[in-house]
Amino acid sequence: MKVSVFIALRYLRSRRNRGFVSFITLIAIVGVSLGVAALIITLSVLSGFERTIKENVVSFTAHMQLAGFQNQLLTNLTDAIRLVKSSYPEVLEMAPYLSREGMIRSASATDGVLIKGVDPTNDISPAVKRIVEGSYSIQPREKGIEGIIVGRRLAQQLEVGVGDRVMLLSLGGSSLSLSQTRVMQFEVVGLYETGMAEYDETYVYINLRDAQRLFGVGPVVSGFDVLVTDLDRLNALARQIPEQLGYPYHARTTYQMNRNLFTWIELQKKPIPIIIGLIIVVATVNIIGTLLMMVMEKSKEIGILRAIGSDRKRIMQIFLIQGMFIGVVGTILGNALAFCLCWIEMEYRLISLPPGIYYMTHVPIDLNISSFLIVSMLTLLMCFFSSVLPSRLAAKRDPVRMIRFGT
Repeated sequence: MKVSVFIALRYLRSRRNRGFVSFITLIAIVGVSLGVAALIITLSVLSGFERTIKENVVSFTAHMQLAGFQNQLLTNLTDAIRLVKSSYPEVLEMAPYLSREGMIRSASATDGVLIKGVDPTNDISPAVKRIVEGSYSIQPREKGIEGIIVGRRLAQQLEVGVGDRVMLLSLGGSSLSLSQTRVMQFEVVGLYETGMAEYDETYVYINLRDAQRLFGVGPVVSGFDVLVTDLDRLNALARQIPEQLGYPYHARTTYQMNRNLFTWIELQKKPIPIIIGLIIVVATVNIIGTLLMMVMEKSKEIGILRAIGSDRKRIMQIFLIQGMFIGVVGTILGNALAFCLCWIEMEYRLISLPPGIYYMTHVPIDLNISSFLIVSMLTLLMCFFSSVLPSRLAAKRDPVRMIRFGT
């Protein structure tokens, strides 16, 4: 072991009659650990929010919607699907839908909903993979009442469950006359849950043919849900496909349909530099204060080292090693603490969130190794530079004065 390393580690321990230096060292390590853990957890939560919201929104609304300009209804469904898929290999799926506002009524409550009719033979609705009760079964029935899929939160508001019956009310055709209100009865066959109240309370799914009968519009659709293989090509496809299909086709990407939500996500990232800066300032002051206290405490020892031949470079090395020791130990403990807390939240979901505000039911965590590496590297660099000032101060002091007066 080098002499500088041995002396540095020895100085980190308190002498029998003085416990102050070791206590300060412990406080410095704890401060660095908490700063590292807080920063990693913050980055993991923000990354989790972004990932979860994007996944939920993108998966629930499809990557792109092809619809009629000013809500015009579309015909020639087969020709449109064949033309798009043959011309654009990036298009993975293209499913027709008919969607309009309506009312849903149970025995105990009534609520407004967005009724979406989908084709069971060509269905890419996200509710298929998010069924929590019952089954996703909206195939046409030979006899009996047709099935409907509703969100769990909507079902709670209506006080219905799988097997209960509800009524859908819609205005027929393009008329808004109350005399043309159409009513159909459905049986709840499945409940879905996305964790996003905005969707779970709004969307209901029925068979496309039932929606056409309910709205009284005939064999037409509102548009197509489109999934693509490359989201980077989404904006380009949103321009090219309507141009090829011609009027009245109009395309909207999921980012356009949820512009406010994605703007909010970007807004969440802006405080990150401020948070990082504050944590770095606190940890820097903590380490500088700790090393300055050690310099004051070890004044006589530093003077003796200088008197027996240690040069200024070795004195600087001693206190740089002390600062880096605090940084390395604090960083390791901070990483371990952050990982443990994030794992506990991911495993047990101890912190719940109101889905009506945050679009999810619990705090999302995205454990990314890049967050650990970036924070650790910044912390170690910060510890090194914050150790330079105290080490230079210790090296420049007069050895005779330190031995004689201890200052």
